[in-house]
Amino acid sequence: MSIVSDRDPEFTSRFWKSIQKALGSRLNLSTTFHPQTDGQSERVIQILEDMLRACVIGFGRNWEKSIPLVEFAYNNTYQTSI
Repeated sequence: MSIVSDRDPEFTSRFWKSIQKALGSRLNLSTTFHPQTDGQSERVIQILEDMLRACVIGFGRNWEKSIPLVEFAYNNTYQTSI
């Protein structure tokens, strides 16, 4: 019914790998220091960081109000992977 964990990385890694194996899917784990799971994810993260950085510079202290604009802009850009 519930899982209690102290966020032990070894337990978490083994747990999620065994769950995914039982479900028949593949799991790509990433870490804080090595977040690369695939090139596409890295690129998306870089684009979103750049967009949010531009909002902080442009909007200053009210940058969080620009998040819907960032979402709209990103969702309406051409994606070569599609």
